[in-house]
Amino acid sequence: MQELIEKSLERLRAFEPLEGYYLAFSGGKDSIVIYALAKMAGVKFDAHYNITTVDPPELVHFIKNKYPEVERIIPRLSMWQLMLEQKSPPTRLMRYCCTELKEHGGTGRFVITGVRWAESVRRKLKRKMIETWPAQKKQIINPIIDWSDEQVWRFIKDNNIEYCCLYDQGFDRLGCILCPMSGAKGAKRDIERWPKFAEAYKRIFAKIIEIRKAQGMKCSSDWETAEKMFAWWITRRKKEDKNQCYLSFE
Repeated sequence: MQELIEKSLERLRAFEPLEGYYLAFSGGKDSIVIYALAKMAGVKFDAHYNITTVDPPELVHFIKNKYPEVERIIPRLSMWQLMLEQKSPPTRLMRYCCTELKEHGGTGRFVITGVRWAESVRRKLKRKMIETWPAQKKQIINPIIDWSDEQVWRFIKDNNIEYCCLYDQGFDRLGCILCPMSGAKGAKRDIERWPKFAEAYKRIFAKIIEIRKAQGMKCSSDWETAEKMFAWWITRRKKEDKNQCYLSFE
């Protein structure tokens, strides 16, 4: 474990830019680890948390109380406003929310993230320790890319790092409430824990339907009412009907 830590520290030291790193902070287990490592490495950095407006209240409270020095970035539009602008909820194929709320920070900077290969097969195949994103004019360093979940938690425990209470309440990963990537099981869990957020989504869905009808846009039978639209959304339909006017899930 110590060798793994030293390797991550050396990565951070080797690529430290003169102006310092931009550390992408979410409050999750991986971001609190990269925050601690950046401190241990002695590199210059400034940390930023992109407010999504649909993060779990427990996570928002944790960041506010335990990491008050992290800059909070207010989005151009809230999740609710984004859905109205798009006239559709986000899906696995149409993840405009990530682009708008999470991925725009750090333009022109060298960004530290907590991306790891162990998180998904896609990341194992696509992500690297050092990356360049030309479109956003930034470079990325993923110092713990080769860490396992067990190693992340061991580091947290060994260094007595406080973490969000949700991890002790059955959550393996933290993210937006009712994120399309969480699947049907995750959606059911989120609805039960945060029913007011579920109702807020339904209210926005009702407005989306009104807007689409007013603009003469076609909708499938799944989008006749807010309740039907919400049911379709959380069950993660895999089949795309040719008459549907939205992108289906993968």
